[in-house]
Amino acid sequence: MLWLRILLGILTLAVFAGANYFVYRRTVADTVQHVWVRRVMATFLALLFLAVPFIRFAYRGQMPPPLASTLVLIGWGVFIYTLMALILVEAVKWAQRRRRGKAAPPVPENPERRLFLSRVAASGALVVGGGVASFGTWRAFSPPQISEIPIKLAGLPKALDGFTIVQLSDIHVGAIIQEKFLDQLVATANSAKPDLIAITGDLVDGSPDAIGSYVARLRNLQSRFGTFFVSGNHDYYAGWEEWSRELEGIDFAVLRNRTVSIGDPGASFDLIGVDDYGSRWMRSGYDLDAATAGRDPSRASVLLAHQPSGLELAAAKKIGLQLSGHTHGGQMFPGNLVGDVIWGTRNAGLSVLDGTQLYTSRGCGFVGPPMRVGAPPEVVKIILVAS
Repeated sequence: MLWLRILLGILTLAVFAGANYFVYRRTVADTVQHVWVRRVMATFLALLFLAVPFIRFAYRGQMPPPLASTLVLIGWGVFIYTLMALILVEAVKWAQRRRRGKAAPPVPENPERRLFLSRVAASGALVVGGGVASFGTWRAFSPPQISEIPIKLAGLPKALDGFTIVQLSDIHVGAIIQEKFLDQLVATANSAKPDLIAITGDLVDGSPDAIGSYVARLRNLQSRFGTFFVSGNHDYYAGWEEWSRELEGIDFAVLRNRTVSIGDPGASFDLIGVDDYGSRWMRSGYDLDAATAGRDPSRASVLLAHQPSGLELAAAKKIGLQLSGHTHGGQMFPGNLVGDVIWGTRNAGLSVLDGTQLYTSRGCGFVGPPMRVGAPPEVVKIILVAS
């Protein structure tokens, strides 16, 4: 509903404005005595607060400049971790006051000591915020690690024992993730020597006209059986119908609610692909029934589905393994902990429901601040084992 979206937007702006004011008070107003320095810093924080909506408005329908996008979002990351450090300082101060108790005699306030302690706290928070953000940025842009996961797959022919699937997920090609990142990702994926490559959605954040030339670099992915793709929610935001045609043009096998056989007539398994789970209410959206219509349930099967949300449906179909992404594993602390609360064991890694195994990738790229803290990016190498 429109009024609900407006209300949520207003509440979100109010929360961020309050956080901005809190950071200003603790890092500037409580520590800086020069009026002009306060004004400069207040202006900087206000511009940082407004930069993201301004860039989105100014470049709506277009790709914003990579450098501006990167700097603004890194600034937001530093702000977030500085805010968290300041909140921790306040929590410690509150705990100390509680421990002293109301019965303790009041300590005369010393303005110089108070200014010194405020500066120490602000400096420490800025160092922590900048340090964590710097580490997170380095990790986000570094080559993702390869996670080798052996999985016993019911019904897999002995001839396919050791078959390897390299899963790439949540790459988010757009204003920040472009040529260099993709070439590095291709090299990492190819080094795993896969039999098959599966891209489980959220590939793009932009139109084919804007970033099609970057995505085309993924045609350099090499595997024996080719590259298979299913959509994610961000691919829908970017124009899924157009992107599905674009990806087929670079020799991706786009699985839109259908099953293909992988292997040869003597030894094969079913590879099933569905559109993003969030599209299930749309015409031609997520449809696992259509994707599995007519297949022999006794055959070994691997389902590519962007979100881990539909695992119950996959389990009901007796599918052996589902490969998903979407969660990023939380991407940035404490998001990884929040993700564990929301998704449970499906937030990242291997889990099982009624005999159906699920591997949720932490993904290769990022959204929002270009940072990874507590949830490093990964290229997943699934090694199928005949049971």
